[in-house]
Amino acid sequence: MRKLITAASLWYLLLGIDMVIAATEGREIFNLNREWMYKCGDYCGAEQPLFDDSGWESIGLPHSFSIPYFMSKDFYVGYGWYRKTLQLNKSDLAKRLFLEFDGVFQEAEVFVNGQLVGKHVGGYTGFCIDFTPYAVAGDNVLAVRVNYLWYPTVAPRGGEHVFSGGIYRNVRLVKKKSVHLDWYGTTVTTPSLAMNGGRSSVVRVEACVKNASVVKDLYTLVIAVVDSLGYAVTSCSQTQEIEAGGEFVYDMITSEIEAPALWSPPSLALYTLVSKLYNGKCLLDSEEITFGFRWFEWTADKGFFLNGNHFIFRGVNVHQDQAGWGDAVTEAATQRDVRQMKEAGFNMIRGSHYPHSSAFSDACDREGILFWSEAPFWGTAGPKVDGGWTASAYPVNDKDVDGFEADVLRQLEEMIRIHRNHPSVFVWSMCNEPFFTDGKTMPGVRHLLKRMVDKTHQLDPTRMAAIGGVQRPLGKDRIDLIGDVAGYNGDGATIADFQAPGIPSIVSEYGSTTANRPGKYMPGWGDLGRDEGWKGREWRSGQAIWCGFDHGSIFGSDLGKMGIVDYFRLPKRSWYWYRDIYAQVAPPEWPVAGIAARLRLEASKINDIGADGTDDTHLTVTVLDIEGCELSNSPDVNLRIISGPGEFPTGKSIDFAPDSDIRIQDGKAAISLRSYYAGNTVVEASSPGLETARLMLSFVNAPLYKKGESREIENRAYVRYRNRVENGKLQTYGMNNPTFASSSQKGYTAGLAADGDYDSYWQPEDKDISAYWTLDTERRLDLHRVKAIFSGLANYRFKVEISSDNIVWQTIGDYSHLSREIDKIDIQPDQTMKMRFVRFLFLSGEGSVRPKLAEVQVVGIVTE
Repeated sequence: MRKLITAASLWYLLLGIDMVIAATEGREIFNLNREWMYKCGDYCGAEQPLFDDSGWESIGLPHSFSIPYFMSKDFYVGYGWYRKTLQLNKSDLAKRLFLEFDGVFQEAEVFVNGQLVGKHVGGYTGFCIDFTPYAVAGDNVLAVRVNYLWYPTVAPRGGEHVFSGGIYRNVRLVKKKSVHLDWYGTTVTTPSLAMNGGRSSVVRVEACVKNASVVKDLYTLVIAVVDSLGYAVTSCSQTQEIEAGGEFVYDMITSEIEAPALWSPPSLALYTLVSKLYNGKCLLDSEEITFGFRWFEWTADKGFFLNGNHFIFRGVNVHQDQAGWGDAVTEAATQRDVRQMKEAGFNMIRGSHYPHSSAFSDACDREGILFWSEAPFWGTAGPKVDGGWTASAYPVNDKDVDGFEADVLRQLEEMIRIHRNHPSVFVWSMCNEPFFTDGKTMPGVRHLLKRMVDKTHQLDPTRMAAIGGVQRPLGKDRIDLIGDVAGYNGDGATIADFQAPGIPSIVSEYGSTTANRPGKYMPGWGDLGRDEGWKGREWRSGQAIWCGFDHGSIFGSDLGKMGIVDYFRLPKRSWYWYRDIYAQVAPPEWPVAGIAARLRLEASKINDIGADGTDDTHLTVTVLDIEGCELSNSPDVNLRIISGPGEFPTGKSIDFAPDSDIRIQDGKAAISLRSYYAGNTVVEASSPGLETARLMLSFVNAPLYKKGESREIENRAYVRYRNRVENGKLQTYGMNNPTFASSSQKGYTAGLAADGDYDSYWQPEDKDISAYWTLDTERRLDLHRVKAIFSGLANYRFKVEISSDNIVWQTIGDYSHLSREIDKIDIQPDQTMKMRFVRFLFLSGEGSVRPKLAEVQVVGIVTE
């Protein structure tokens, strides 16, 4: 018979002994997101307690150096300092004191009272620092020196998105007894669930306990599995002697749980593992971990199965940053992102292309969406020069190899440690597009991927290791078979090498449709539309669109505007298309132009908004006519705080304009607002000539805001950051970029004309009378030149065209009436021309020669 668990009865029930439980006898956790002082730059002595930070900016966490940020391709790179005072009493000094960081990009040096207490490198994984020896009774000054300089031995060495420094996730103070459960030291699995077909399972718990005391003693770990209604379905305990200064991993298996509720996207059945650590009758530590009963199976010929049922991924790639706040988003904003993708009918998210926060995994658990968690090893197109974010994915200098591989493996291990208990996480991905590397380093890439796969199998044998974005290299050099699962981006969906590859596979990216809101009411099938691949393949597990949300990109905002939802988290019409088809929810009536009369102001949450940096509210302004109908008119709009403690990324007010980075489009504007004080905040939306709108928001769980006494928020004027060094720099594209062709001879596929090898080439089929070859640079460029090399001299007849959207084309080279043999061309337009795609159209007929296109390069400057 199941027992209802209460705080007063749980451990009496489990141990059968009489004990008194006090809430203060276990660990204590305090949110530290409020009341920090921040200064951009590096400052000598800023770690010292008496350092004068009175002129610094008062901020709350999460925070980014780039705030306010609105999709600029440039960003400050350097140092920033954070300082905060902690109050500790004498009883605290008898405990172990920890600082838990959920994420700092990308190097953090942590000081307490002027002493370096810990350091962490890696921008996407959390870390924990024990600062007990450095604490004092009274005021303790915490200082964090952060930098996100480019390092040759730190992953990622390159990537397409924006890299913003800062303490951009939560920070906590945790007080524990000397003997305690380790940080993310517990693993929960259900080892007999699959074998029993989901009808029953034991629960296995492996929990690391650390003894930081000077005494060897016996310690008892008691665990209970509690269902969603609060009933204990099973429990057990284990006693172990642990040496002073040592640790021990308890390995416990419960009795069989009959008919557990299974977790899946349609059924959000979650359980809680409650762990209590005792010395005799004294409670030392406690912990609760949410997990689920579910099992996975992959096959090369049938795809993915969840809980024994065939499951097709309707996936979406998701970056973490949002308008204004950049990467520094709250847990509530993270949950809104996951919910918005779920609402459109997607059932899988690929965390592109780095470990996301634990709050993101938790949101996937609770919203019911599978999560592809990815390690931060990837590369991007552009100059393979050390020092910038387009560098070779793998080190070019031998002296950097050992350090880089160690860093990648460490970050992989941290990702798995932090996210392993989440039922939504169904695979560990090693990388994304690591082939964007200096050609001579490909053997190193293969070696590292194999090490990562082996490490993953060792750390978590319950999940497979995926190799993400492995549509290059082609032929004998391919790397897609190194792991258990392969993910192919873009043209990888259609390349002959990767059809029914012999291992489980998905299309990990498709689409790449650039559009401002509202965009077109249509899907973004992209490469999947070339052979109706969007309908699926029996052997393929599904596909994930690129991408869910607009995001900041080092290659300009055009490249970043490939989401089905814009940067401000307002849906484009393509989102409504997916919601219609996937979730069977019809689209609304689209707004049209009219006579604007007033504004409507709405909030995702009005009452009980947390004021600790984990919560916020999403505000939306809509232009209406006199009858309240939505219009597409987009006048300038201002949002401002009339009273209270709320803040926008720009401070106390924010201005939207149709021609601004802070945009109003199609009659709507939106932004997230947060507070670090409790109390009511009144927000007003106004526009010249229109009736204003006001909204009162209630913030809780923080000290009450008192005007004139509480710290006031400074206005942070938005100015797009410009990198004077990088702007205007020529870059070369082509190698390993996506390619498409009307047809290909066997062994002479389209990608061979952009693989950096002049001895390989693309050639169309003999029957192809309208042959063409297209390169997608995946960048919006000011074109400077197009170079092409053919395999052998011949009288080729063709035209060269460029396009910004793959729809409207412009001829830049006409060789259709060539009267001489050539083996290369070099086109340098007389004027600046904007482009993304280049296409070669080959003419058939008398005197024509079947093309052998060996290599194409495009040189240009990345534009916004």
